[in-house]
Amino acid sequence: MKLSEMREKTVDELKQFVEESKKQLLDFRIQKSMHKLENTAEISKTKRLVAQAKTVIKEKEVSNA
Repeated sequence: MKLSEMREKTVDELKQFVEESKKQLLDFRIQKSMHKLENTAEISKTKRLVAQAKTVIKEKEVSNA
């Protein structure tokens, strides 16, 4: 998901996306520990997406306050 797509979503949708991404991140870490994760770059990509989503959530909350 691109940053522009994130900005179009609502805060609730973004919070749900963050929650799902964190679960996916946990799965990636488990797979990595068992040496079954083929593309380890997925971990950093997912972490970056979570951070971007949290930033957009904060921006929306501040602008609505």
